[in-house]
Amino acid sequence: MTAAAYRRLRLGPLSLRFHARRTALCTGLALLLLALALAALATGSGDAGLADALAFLTRPTDTAHSIVGDLRAPRIAMALACGAMLGLSGAALQTVTRNGLADPGLLGVREGASLAVIALMLCYPGAPLFLRPLAGMAGGLAVALAAMAIARSLSRMRFILVGIGLSWFLSAVIAMILVTADIDSVQAAMIWMAGSLSGTQPEMLPLAYACLALGGGLLVLTMRAAEASLLGETAAIGLGVHVLHLRMATIAASVLMTAAAVSCAGSLGFVGLLAPHLTRFLVGSGQAALIAGSATLGAGLVLVADTIGRTLFAPVQIPAGIVLSVLGVILLFVLLWQRRNQI
Repeated sequence: MTAAAYRRLRLGPLSLRFHARRTALCTGLALLLLALALAALATGSGDAGLADALAFLTRPTDTAHSIVGDLRAPRIAMALACGAMLGLSGAALQTVTRNGLADPGLLGVREGASLAVIALMLCYPGAPLFLRPLAGMAGGLAVALAAMAIARSLSRMRFILVGIGLSWFLSAVIAMILVTADIDSVQAAMIWMAGSLSGTQPEMLPLAYACLALGGGLLVLTMRAAEASLLGETAAIGLGVHVLHLRMATIAASVLMTAAAVSCAGSLGFVGLLAPHLTRFLVGSGQAALIAGSATLGAGLVLVADTIGRTLFAPVQIPAGIVLSVLGVILLFVLLWQRRNQI
């Protein structure tokens, strides 16, 4: 990429160098996401429409807009947060492992978090909501550490294969628990596992966005080091990058955000795998563009899937995780076809 493609913005003593085309594309994707969020806010089985959605945005305390404010807005906000976290987690793992197949689901992090949350739900049904992300983080971190210990490397295919093996094993454990548990307790767990956002509660939003800010902020802080790591471990060390610290920070951010997304919305597949690839296809390479694009496209994927699930077959609601599985397969085949000569 030539230097002419970059621009420099000066604000007093501060100077920011950015890629003009990628910045414009990421801005366009962000505006499109806002438009989709507004459309989702105005769409549903209730009587509230676009006028009510706009009225809620300008007067959010007005009790006349309870359908939009109490039902749709928290669900849309959670879809955006969970999608962004999963997109960022996928981008971080693909960067640190230098493997395009890396994904929180393929590495077992999602299943580890799911197992911990399900155990909490079945053993302590009345547990406070804030304990779910804590349990999910503990489960996801345990699986990530186990995969690293067995594979002894983060940059080889062996790490992916170990993660896939752990993922299948934990899926079998989860299935065994659900089969043997009491049917009344299992029903709520099954709905949650399908990736349903229907049970979103407003008090869960601050925790979800706090995890998004913490994990995303950590990825932004390590962005330059991650860019250098793509040149290879030897080159990165020569450029002054502490590779081990970078990998641990990236894994920690990915586990934090994956656990938070799983704890709040259940299993949402394909987002962490597809969002980074869609970003590279639509926006281009570059770590800054990858982070911004993956967060935006991940949020958009979950938002669109949830909106389709709650409106297409209304009043019956299809969990977003099921819709994502269908959309994910279609998008994956489209990407594979577009890059058929590069594979």
